[in-house]
Amino acid sequence: MSEPSFTLVQLRYFEAAARHLSMTAASRELLVSQSAVSTAIAQLERELGVQLLLRHHARGLSLTTAGQAFHQRVLDFLAHGAELVETARQAGTELVGPLTVGCFTTLAPFRLPGLLAEFEDRHPQVRVQLREGEHSALKAALRSGECEVALLYGYDLDDDIDRVVVDTAPPYVLVSPGHRLATRGKVALADLDGEPMVLLDLPHSREYLQSVLRGAGVEPEIRHRTTGYETVRALVAHGHGFALLNQRPPAESTYAGERAVPLALTDEVASLEIVVAWMRGVRLTRRAQEFVKLCRELYASGKQMQKR
Repeated sequence: MSEPSFTLVQLRYFEAAARHLSMTAASRELLVSQSAVSTAIAQLERELGVQLLLRHHARGLSLTTAGQAFHQRVLDFLAHGAELVETARQAGTELVGPLTVGCFTTLAPFRLPGLLAEFEDRHPQVRVQLREGEHSALKAALRSGECEVALLYGYDLDDDIDRVVVDTAPPYVLVSPGHRLATRGKVALADLDGEPMVLLDLPHSREYLQSVLRGAGVEPEIRHRTTGYETVRALVAHGHGFALLNQRPPAESTYAGERAVPLALTDEVASLEIVVAWMRGVRLTRRAQEFVKLCRELYASGKQMQKR
C-alpha cells in the first residue's frame, strides 16, 4: 500500500477551514478563492481515505471525529514545519518567530509583566502574543491551538492537558482597616463564620474559595459577587465584607484609594498550584520550551517576576 501524498497547502487550507468552520472565512484569511479551499480539502480527504469535514448547506462546516483528531495533529505539524524553516534560516543564532501564551485573568497582572520582560531580554526575536481569559477559555484555546502554552491554576485540568507546577499561591483573608481582626496579622477562618463576604465570582475560583471555607466549617453570608479582582479589594476596603484570595499585591491600597488589609491564615489549607500547561502529545516548539524553562527557573530561584 502506497503512502498518502498530500501537500502543505492542503494542510494549511484544511486547518483554516477547520478553525473557522467556514470555507468562506478560510478563503478570506488565505486570500484565495473559496473553490480553491474546497478543492484542496476534497483532495486531501480522498488521499487520506477519510472524511474530515461535514458540509452543511448554508450552515458552514463541522469536524468529524477523525477531523478533530487530525486538526490537532495538523496544528502541531504546521507549527514545527514553520520552526524547521526558521531553524534552517537562523542556524546558530537566537530563537525567532511567534509564541502565543495564555494566562488566567487574575494571574496576569501579577505574573506576566516581569516574566515577559525576562523572556524578551533573552529572546528578543520571539514575538510573544498574549491571550488572557478564565480557566475554561484557556483550556479551549490550548485545544484549538490558539495558544501553545498557558499559565493558570492547576485545578480542573483534564487528562489531555500536560502541565508542570512552577509555583504555589496560598490563600489569605482580606479585611478593611476598621475590621475587628485587622490588627491581628493572622486569623483563623472560624473567626469569620457568619460574617458578610465579597466573593471573587469566577468559574472554578468561586468553587475553590468556598470549598476552603466549608473545609473549616465556615458558612459566610455572601453579600457581593464580582468577577473583578480589584473590585473585590475595593469593596472589602470600604467595609462591605471580608474576602478570600490567593494573589497578593505588594501594596495594600486599592483603586478607590482605601486600604485592604491582608491577613495570613492559621488554618492548614493547601495552596493553589500555578502551572504552565500545554496539550498532551503535542511537541512544543523551542520557543515554548524556553518559556516553560524560564517559568521554572525564575520561580525556583525565588525571583519576584511580578515586581520587575
